[in-house]
Amino acid sequence: GGFFRANLNRPKDLGNDQLIFSKGHAAPLLYALYAAAGKISRRQLMTLRKYHSPLSGHPMSEFPYTVAPTGSLGQGLSVGAGISLANQKARRASRVFVLLGDGEMAEGQVWEAMQFSSFHGLNHLVGILDVNRLGQSGPTMLGHNMQAIDRRIASFGWRTVVIDGHDLGQIKRAFRVAVSATHRPTMIIARTIKGKGVSFLENKLGWHGRALSPTELPRALDEIGPVGNKLRGVVRPAAIRRVRLMVRRKAKTFDYEPAQLVAPRLAVGQALDRLAPAWPSMVVLDGDVANSTFTELIRRGHRRQFLESYIAEQNMVSVANGLAAAGLIPVTVTFAAFLTRAFDQLRMAHYASTHQIFIGSHIGVSIGQDGPSQMGLEDIAMFRTLGATILYPSDAVSGQRLTELALAGKGMVYLRSTRAILPVLYKKASAFRIGGSAVLRRHRDDRATIVAAGVTLHEALRAADDLQKSGVQVRVIDLYSIQPLDVRTVYRAVEETKHLIVVEDHVSAGGIAEAVRSALGDSARVISLAVRKTPRSGSPEQLLADQGIDAPAIKDCVLSLL
Repeated sequence: GGFFRANLNRPKDLGNDQLIFSKGHAAPLLYALYAAAGKISRRQLMTLRKYHSPLSGHPMSEFPYTVAPTGSLGQGLSVGAGISLANQKARRASRVFVLLGDGEMAEGQVWEAMQFSSFHGLNHLVGILDVNRLGQSGPTMLGHNMQAIDRRIASFGWRTVVIDGHDLGQIKRAFRVAVSATHRPTMIIARTIKGKGVSFLENKLGWHGRALSPTELPRALDEIGPVGNKLRGVVRPAAIRRVRLMVRRKAKTFDYEPAQLVAPRLAVGQALDRLAPAWPSMVVLDGDVANSTFTELIRRGHRRQFLESYIAEQNMVSVANGLAAAGLIPVTVTFAAFLTRAFDQLRMAHYASTHQIFIGSHIGVSIGQDGPSQMGLEDIAMFRTLGATILYPSDAVSGQRLTELALAGKGMVYLRSTRAILPVLYKKASAFRIGGSAVLRRHRDDRATIVAAGVTLHEALRAADDLQKSGVQVRVIDLYSIQPLDVRTVYRAVEETKHLIVVEDHVSAGGIAEAVRSALGDSARVISLAVRKTPRSGSPEQLLADQGIDAPAIKDCVLSLL
């Protein structure tokens, strides 16, 4: 019917309409559509799910027409909302079509996305809900109760169109309604029969993701009748629209006094505010914690580059994935602990291979009285498994510089932002690099090396000063880049000082010590001081001491080794 418009010779053209299969297991249909459009040959189509084929079992980035990797159910509508919102900000008329399965409607994220989309008036977002009644192992919650499904979706502010999903006339009329919608998104709710047209498949369980056997295939094809596998169609190109260019302006400078007390989380917020004019494609996403993460500075000073996502972290991360697919640089900022609930969404964002930045604040036991539910203690491990660049500022200057590096970087970047108010360690002109570190204490008679970052770096410096008074020299390394890691500097320290102690405000599993061990292999014994007990509420000083990661504990560890 010509409702979907795109230049298929330029699949990444931002002016194209976009098609997302949230029910990624329907990937064979996605590939068949592009075969009908003349972009996949019959021979290529027959490589489905083969090792060297771009046609994976679920849509992945190797297939050029994949908008975002899908397959972990419930995420596609959020990604579509992110793309639609980016189009809205850029005043592009492109539409986003998202195919959903009725089984995935049990996922809470779908309803987060529906609420988000209607709130933002994403009228160029079209959902297509395949209501076939059957999930993988049993019937869905509502089955074919179309009235109940219609009422629930409409109650979230969507325009709804209920149709027979096997009637091409009704389908065409539904799309005509969808593309004429104003001020709100549209959901086409299609009643379908799974396996329709084949008697032994139709409306029966046990066929989800299962291929027909060599004896079953001829029976099925005989019931279906002649298939026009030479069928081809033309996708009309998207309308050419003049896109407003994003103008980059020079960022302001920053200045902090030596030893000035500044929380790194504040410095990171100030950096985003300072850098916003130089990065007009940056969009900062907040989960209703802007006054704690200091992204409120962006909200006040650069409103167009701020997106309030409210308390729905899974939707927020997938919306960021959509914004990245639409050519923007999303910077998602919340408490590090709350990012863990969106690990699956982060995992799919990793597969997208786009440039996305995540900033986790309120990390470690050093946040104090708020207690363990608010403490980010597993975040380094989580982002290490995703192959993300991991940066960890320890003062205001490094907070500014590492934010600059994150924006200029590639792929997924995670920045760990400390809540505690800490003294400035670095001069404004200090240089930082991804994969680097800084040696803050060095002496020719160093007898041990302490590696740390964030609040424990300051504890390590205090311990080093105390040890020096006792005649014991130790080296202190600020490992501000955890992944990739400055192997050369750490390895040299091991050779020259023999003993290596890693101190971190993070659980021992998957943290900085394990990153150092992995980098050095069997060439060094790494002593780990980390969070090993269940934390409780208390002052930061009490909690650091309780976990054995404060200055006295570091000093005792060094002396016991010597």
